[in-house]
Amino acid sequence: MAAHAALVLAPLVPSRIKASTLVRRAGLSALVRRTGNFGHVTWLGQPIWQNVNDAWVLQETLVEKDIDLVVECGTNRGGSAYYMASIFDLLGRGRVITLDIEKLHDLSHPRVEFVIGSSVDPAVFASVQERVGELQPNHVLVLLDSDHRADHVRRELALYSTLVGVGDPMLVQDGCIDELGMMRSLRPGPLAAIEDFLRAERSFVVDEERTNRYLFSHSPKGWLTRVR
Repeated sequence: MAAHAALVLAPLVPSRIKASTLVRRAGLSALVRRTGNFGHVTWLGQPIWQNVNDAWVLQETLVEKDIDLVVECGTNRGGSAYYMASIFDLLGRGRVITLDIEKLHDLSHPRVEFVIGSSVDPAVFASVQERVGELQPNHVLVLLDSDHRADHVRRELALYSTLVGVGDPMLVQDGCIDELGMMRSLRPGPLAAIEDFLRAERSFVVDEERTNRYLFSHSPKGWLTRVR
């Protein structure tokens, strides 16, 4: 039976890569439907609104890359910043600077600095850049999760990539918008911005292993690393 199934499937799945892509997209679509796009996920009782696979890779990266500062664009309900601050509490180091155009939460944490304003406003970025200089972190992670329109994400990439040192990561979330049929109306999204950024900027590459570590990620090509 297994051999027969392989023969039947072979013409439909022309390569191992294609099969993996099909499985990943189908599995993620099912997860999005089952969980309401992870809209009810919490961390210590606080809404985090993250794909749990992606949240797990995020905490692994904070440890693996020895991150001591995260700059997050897209605070939303504050759960992601709170999650990362909790991990930093366990590590005994680290701070989070998180930005959004409005305040949608009442969270506070001694490791988190909340900034209200557009992430692509030159004055807002200048203030973040100045604060990063004051903190003098050893390793910075930039996390882009605000307005997912391609033009906005591309502008964020141009600005916030300058905060990342050689060997350090940047995460661009929700590129699945450009892959999943159910999200077609939101395109072009983050994945289009990532691909345009990589064509123009040779200092970054996709961290394929980190991006695909747990297969069902919201962020295809989302993990980038500065290589020079």
